[in-house]
Amino acid sequence: MITVEVRLYADLQRYTPDLRVGEPRSITVPAGTTAAELLATLGIPTEVVRLAFVNGLARPLDRELHDGERVGIFPPIGGG
Repeated sequence: MITVEVRLYADLQRYTPDLRVGEPRSITVPAGTTAAELLATLGIPTEVVRLAFVNGLARPLDRELHDGERVGIFPPIGGG
């Protein structure tokens, strides 16, 4: 098992109402878990995610996570 710190941004909070936007949450998952599998654990569909940052760097959702990493999840964000 590994523990990662997750932060959700923008409207992704609707999938985890007990977690405020940007609030860190430590989550324990099996070793070898990918960012996409972490999303599934949180109940967040991958199609609503635009970016996953791991330790401050954009990473693909199929990247395996490691113990102690920080994961930020962002949806597509519009603007003008």
